Amino acid sequence: MPAEQTEKLALAFRNLSKTFGGQRALAGVDFELKSGEVHGLLGQNGSGKSTLIKILAGYHAPDPDSALFVHGKPVALPLPPGQSHRFGISFVHQNLGLIPSLTVLENLLLGRLADSRAKMLSWQREAMRAKETFHRYGLDLDPGATVAKLSGVERALLAIVRALEEMRAWAPPGGGVLVLDEPTPFLPKRDVDRLFTLVRSIVAERASVIFVSHDVDEVLEITDRATVLRDGRVAGTVTTRATSKEQLVRLIVGTDLPPPTHARKTATSSEPLVEIRDLSGPFIHGLYFALQRGEILGLTGLLGSGYETVPYLLYGGEQASSGVLRINENRYELSKLTPAKAIRSGIVLIPGDRANAGAIGSLPVVDNVTMPVLSSVFRPWRLSRQHMLEATRRLGQRFDITPNEPLLPLFALSGGNAQKAVLAKWLQTKPRLILLDEPTQGVDVGARLRVFDAIRDAAAKGAAIICASSDYEQLATLCDRVLILLRGRIVAELSGSDMTKDRIAEQCYRAGETASEQATA
Repeated sequence: MPAEQTEKLALAFRNLSKTFGGQRALAGVDFELKSGEVHGLLGQNGSGKSTLIKILAGYHAPDPDSALFVHGKPVALPLPPGQSHRFGISFVHQNLGLIPSLTVLENLLLGRLADSRAKMLSWQREAMRAKETFHRYGLDLDPGATVAKLSGVERALLAIVRALEEMRAWAPPGGGVLVLDEPTPFLPKRDVDRLFTLVRSIVAERASVIFVSHDVDEVLEITDRATVLRDGRVAGTVTTRATSKEQLVRLIVGTDLPPPTHARKTATSSEPLVEIRDLSGPFIHGLYFALQRGEILGLTGLLGSGYETVPYLLYGGEQASSGVLRINENRYELSKLTPAKAIRSGIVLIPGDRANAGAIGSLPVVDNVTMPVLSSVFRPWRLSRQHMLEATRRLGQRFDITPNEPLLPLFALSGGNAQKAVLAKWLQTKPRLILLDEPTQGVDVGARLRVFDAIRDAAAKGAAIICASSDYEQLATLCDRVLILLRGRIVAELSGSDMTKDRIAEQCYRAGETASEQATA
């Protein structure tokens, strides 16, 4: 590529492609970051955003013929893992990369502490330098404070300052590149404003910023231009000040949709089976919703909206600050609910982290599947391993677990079959309320259909089901209704003819607009 075409670009990808097992995650992407601009990167889950960022960070090697230029100079791909800073590229990822048990100063110097070539440090001198650095950015952070005691925005600002200092140390003459990968989802609006103030000061010092986000309103507020990826390709690059929210949502979703029809599912009874009132907890504020017997209700939203926390608050896996759950005539104070009490009350949870929270992978399938019913079905004084094996084989046949070998360790099963085993484990208890968190995560297409069948069968037998998921296609296929959350509150409801993948996606990206309308109504 001629140098004159890239000399004013801080960074450019040309023909960027990446294939995973025959599946193209990126296909011929051209991406340009101008010097001194904030450039948004948007797209739905699976659009290729994360893959692009991971290639830039050196975690993935792109396909041959992909090219990267930094300030007009070609950079060999793949980048060495963890060495992007040598080209003046620094990252702040969503998890921030901070160690809560260490101090602010120790986290700030983490890169130098990990370098075996680093000389001995004078902690007093470094603390003074840190104070000067924070003052330069208008921050009031105590270098001696433990990171665990900082607020969410203070942690985010610390991570950004650390990345900036690393970038300054290695930046080429044209300035460095800072990549902010979903830095705002868990911050309240006032804290987002503080973070944006820092971003603007960064750009004023000749740095360039890639701002990865799901939040259209934030992208329109902070960026100069934005690129939208869809299905691994560039759907469009726009100048944000000349682009409306509707135009940006259309690029993300890929289609124009008619106005919502607000069709509603006909209630199966006058009295709901399940009712949740005033549910509050981490990222959740005063939710109310109800479910009929046999209804499957979806919860979704953009990253940081809080929807994924709801199943755990209703199960006692996370502590609710307030809220009441009613199932038929039984009433439960959610702030006092524990998982053990939830199980006794007919509430079960299928967690998203199947390997660590849903099962014990090293134990045989039979021990995992029979665990919830040992005390009720297999009495201690007549516990029979043979009966346990026979019961597990019957469940394996019913849930199509392959291979149906109860003595196999659970981790020997594929993701889909392990998920079917976890479903079998809990659905045999005939629960009244089933809580699902990403029920088909890591599940192949064939097993996904079997999982859907098992969930629908439980609903047909009278259970109420709540499914929290970021998979819009799954929600449209499985659910009767979907509630869309933004910053911990319900801002939209879809059902009937509105229950399509595209409509759910559109409403998630329009959620901020809906919330604003409700606030001024």
